[in-house]
Amino acid sequence: QVQLVESGGGLVQAGDSLRVSCAASGRTFSSYFMGWFRQAPGKEREFVAGITKSGAWTYYADSVKGRFTISRDNAKSTVYLQMNTLKPEDTAVYYCLAGLSSGATATTYWGQGTQVTVSS
Repeated sequence: QVQLVESGGGLVQAGDSLRVSCAASGRTFSSYFMGWFRQAPGKEREFVAGITKSGAWTYYADSVKGRFTISRDNAKSTVYLQMNTLKPEDTAVYYCLAGLSSGATATTYWGQGTQVTVSS
């Protein structure tokens, strides 16, 4: 099992940058695919970015491609989301996800979320 704790959210202005972090407990962080999701008020949770176990491959939602960068430090058991050129529509609670697949079984863990608010 892994526990995830997000941090780094806050209130920024449009065009600013912000980096959120997700620290994981446990000794098997490098075994997990990591991702960031977000949920705005009244909307469903949506995928933002993902990164493979080694960090070799990254994936992004079209809405953030070119502005957000996901990275991970397996030695620190931490995944990051660097957000540049923020827009008001990026306002949401950002959640960290850890995913582990074993054969036909997939297990996911979620953090508690960190609020990001972008003012216009």
